[in-house]
Amino acid sequence: MAMDERKKKVLLAIVKDFIDTAEPVGSRTISKKYNLGVSPATIRNEMADLEAMGYIEQPHTSAGRIPSDAGYRYYVDSLMEKYPLSEAEKNYIRKRFSQKIREIRDVIDIGAELLSEMSSYTSLIMGPYYQEDRLKQVVLVPLSAEKILLVAISQSNNISNYVLDVPPSLTENDLDIISRVWNNRIKGLAPSEIGNDMLNEIYEELHVYRKVISNIALALFEGHEQPGGPVSLSGSLNIFNQPEFKDLGKIRDILELLESPMVIKDLLADTQPQGLTIKIGGENKLEGINQCSIVTATYNLDGQMKGHIGILGPTRMNYAKAATLVEIMAQQLALSLKKLLE
Repeated sequence: MAMDERKKKVLLAIVKDFIDTAEPVGSRTISKKYNLGVSPATIRNEMADLEAMGYIEQPHTSAGRIPSDAGYRYYVDSLMEKYPLSEAEKNYIRKRFSQKIREIRDVIDIGAELLSEMSSYTSLIMGPYYQEDRLKQVVLVPLSAEKILLVAISQSNNISNYVLDVPPSLTENDLDIISRVWNNRIKGLAPSEIGNDMLNEIYEELHVYRKVISNIALALFEGHEQPGGPVSLSGSLNIFNQPEFKDLGKIRDILELLESPMVIKDLLADTQPQGLTIKIGGENKLEGINQCSIVTATYNLDGQMKGHIGILGPTRMNYAKAATLVEIMAQQLALSLKKLLE
């Protein structure tokens, strides 16, 4: 079934009205408020089609309809218009960042506070960090019958050493084979980029050395500096203002997750290098967060340092405003941090 112009207008009306009111939307409401030039009966037919297409759904206790995750996705990708910040809002942002700032932490705290205040959602900001060093070579040196020294050399010639347990049957020739295959695969990669697919390829080529390969990968991953600077969270109690989260159990689960800096870093790090990333509902795989939406962006400093910024809220989020705020705040963070670091 095609998404024709009338269906687009009906879906847009449902999304806008539900974002504004948090109440399921009926055909009469659309007919009265949105002047689509068709009768409520025609709108009902279009709503039935949209429901069959998976873009809207009916809550059990209401005759109206609400957008589904797929409906929000279509809106964000195809129907959403840019939200214009007023001059007063822009001046307010500039004024807040013009106060005396001494540390990077001050910058990200101001950004987080502003973002939550102006969006009425929860804001998440990861401070800047240098790009992860990439690997040039690993060397395996026998120490004893059951131990080897793993020497990891980065492209900037930083050297890290790890002592690993190995089977007593492992020979120097075995170590040479493992080193050669490993170096062919990982040269130029950061440790965090050595994913399961690559490890499985190495396992297939060196299946008799699977345990040794696992130990090498674990040492490299745990030994490298985890990406991500300091994190700042603001407006977590804004969740209580959202009617979707009347269930205290849901709120508790979300707040517990947001207490972990690593969870915040994981949420923010899953962001495109350029532009906005908008993840809606079930597109967020983390249990608890999959009932929320997240709008994130990356900010860069001279191509050497970067950080991430985002807004977390219900799927009934004002995506247009959230997207504009995240974009503007990412630009302001980069500008303020550059001045601070000059």
